Parts: sequence; structure tokens; C-alpha cells
Amino acid sequence: MEYQDIAQINMSFSSHLAQTSPYPLGLEIVEAEGCYLYDKSGKRYLDLISGLAVSNVGHCHPEVVSAIKAQADRFLHLIPYGEISQAPQNLLAEKLATILPHSLNSSYFVNSGTEANEAALKLAKRATGRHEVVAIKGSYHGATHGSLSVTGNETKKRAFRPFVPGSSFIELNNLEQLELINERTAAVIIEPIMGDAGVRIPDESYIKALRKRCDETGTLLIFDEIQTGFGRTGKMFAFEHFNVVPDILTIAKAFGGGMPIGAFVSSIENMSQLTHSPMLGHITTFGGNPVCCAAALANINVLLREPWIEDVDKKGKRFKERLDHKAVVEFRQIGLMMAVELASEAQVSRVIQSLLEKGVIGFYFLSCRNAFRLAPPLCITLDQIDFACDCIAEALDALD
Repeated sequence: MEYQDIAQINMSFSSHLAQTSPYPLGLEIVEAEGCYLYDKSGKRYLDLISGLAVSNVGHCHPEVVSAIKAQADRFLHLIPYGEISQAPQNLLAEKLATILPHSLNSSYFVNSGTEANEAALKLAKRATGRHEVVAIKGSYHGATHGSLSVTGNETKKRAFRPFVPGSSFIELNNLEQLELINERTAAVIIEPIMGDAGVRIPDESYIKALRKRCDETGTLLIFDEIQTGFGRTGKMFAFEHFNVVPDILTIAKAFGGGMPIGAFVSSIENMSQLTHSPMLGHITTFGGNPVCCAAALANINVLLREPWIEDVDKKGKRFKERLDHKAVVEFRQIGLMMAVELASEAQVSRVIQSLLEKGVIGFYFLSCRNAFRLAPPLCITLDQIDFACDCIAEALDALD
């Protein structure tokens, strides 16, 4: 069966719980640890998507859980962000400053990736006094109104128009179109690796030319590292592959080790623009939640200590070598961020359903429906990779 019917869905979900799709996976998970999820019958699933690039250190990493419990015993929410000095926020900001370039030395903590992008766009407009934004065709930056305005997926946008004015789009790797960035452009927002478009990797020469054009026009360069940050591509941050530093960095997903937290990061000089004219230039009630900050700090410490990031590319290449299959149209990979492109969306659905039956979780892309994504926890072992590839190969064989 390719899709579950509505009756089955209602057995798995509350009739009062809003749904985002008529075809959810429908699993009822009761426990998660490391690279595995367990359903109520005890069946184990090898997670190849990490909650969509969230659980880079694995599910319920003991150091992250310990940090959550310790902070929960001290205090939870105190007051909206920025009014009271809180050690979890301070320590996390200091840690980020040690792993980022000097020009990215001030962090503002928010609730999610899309809020980080919304706030980054506001900051760029405030710092430059301009209002136009350039984005990349096929991009994905979130589902809120401003983020959708710079998202290049028309299918997801058309029902919600009109959007924030002043947004335009250029093609990835098209050097000539960089001329469309000009003295009216407040910011260019780009994923250094385009995730939802199906793992599209820019040319290094393009990213460097983009940086140069932004410098020439006084435009701020925003790198959306919501999916790519915290080791996913084999570097702590994907911009390190290009030797280019953005003016504003947005992070979320794997930032919190499984807890909901995002951030936009820039220079102290840029961030100071949000404190006046008007003050409270960006404000969030729950941003910088102390429990989430404690989890994020523990998460970063784990990534810095373990050898996982340095092994990411080797593990990604293991997937690529093992999945050299006639049914695969193209395999796009950087680190443990992978897209397996097939001949059709129907084939992708059949493979994902087959994997579920075998106890393996793969998933779709929103903007590249004829490919499925692989983004396992960075702690996945070579034996687990081989098992996963055997299951995927069997699913691909069955497409004949």
C-alpha cells in the first residue's frame, strides 16, 4: 500500500491534532535513543533523517538530557528575552563566539529556523536602510510569511500571496545574474548547501563571487545554515567549505540537540541596531529559553569532543558507494547530507514505504519530489550504514 488511508491516520493521531499532510508516516514512537526509534509494539527503526537534520548527536544523548534536567531543576522561563542576565544564554553565546569567525560575535536566540531567518531579514533592512532582498530559485527558508517571501517553491507559496514586497530571485551558480544585486539590495539570503531543493551544492567560485558582489554593493550576505550547521556537511558550518564568511548566520535544527532553539548571529555593530530607533527591534518571549540553551551548549560540547564531524565525509561516501544502483538517477552528497534521485515521485513513495516495513526511516524533500533524503545522526556507525544500504538496495531492486 503506497499511502495510508484516513481511517488508519485517525487511529494514530488525535482527531483534535492539526495535520500537515493527508499522508503522514503514522508511526507511534514511544522511545528514541542514538540512531533508533522504537514504536509501541517494540519494533526498532533506524533513523536516516535525524528528525530532518535535528538529532545530529543522536536521539536523547545522555549529556544533553542531563543538561536539560539540571537546568529544569534551577529555573524555567523568567521573563521575555533580553531583560535578565541568564547563565545558560550567556554561556551559549560565549561558546558560539569561540567556534565562529570573529565577525560573527553576537548571537540573538530565537525559537526556530524560520524566526531566525525572519529576524535576519529585519536586521539586514535595519542595518542598511534598504528594503529589497535577493534569494535563490528553489530555496527554502521556512513557512512563515517573511520566510516564504524569500522561498523559491511556488507550490508552497501560491495559496498565501501576497508576500512581503521587494523580494526577487536569481539562479544558483549563474554568475551573470549577480549583477541583479545592486545598491538597493539590503541582503542576499542563500543556503550554502540547498537542502530542500535536493542537496544542491554551489560552485566555490560562485559563492566567492557572491561575497565579492555583496561587498561591492554594500549588501549583507545571509547564510541560512538551518539544515547544514553543526557538522552535517563535514564541517561545523557549511560556509567553511567555501572560505567565505557571511555577514549574518542563521542556525536552528541541530543547534539544540533535539530541543527547539534557533539563532541569528552577526557582528556586535550590526546587532546594536536592534536596540534603538526603535528599541526592541526584534523581541521574542520564549527565545533563549534557559532549558533549550543548556541543551544547545551540551550539544556543542559533544560535537567538539567526539570524532564524528571528522568522520562525516567518510560515512557519506560509504552511502554513495553502496548505493551505486541502476535505479538511482543521481546521488548528491556532501557529508551526511544526501539526496537519492529516482525516476519519479511514485518510485520515491514506494521506496520510503518499503524502508518503513524493513525498519528504516527515509523521507521526502518538499521541493524535489523525485528524490528522497538521507541525513542520519552523525554518530551512525559503518555497520548501521551497511544495514541501511542493504535495505535501500532491496527497495530499489523491487522497483523493476
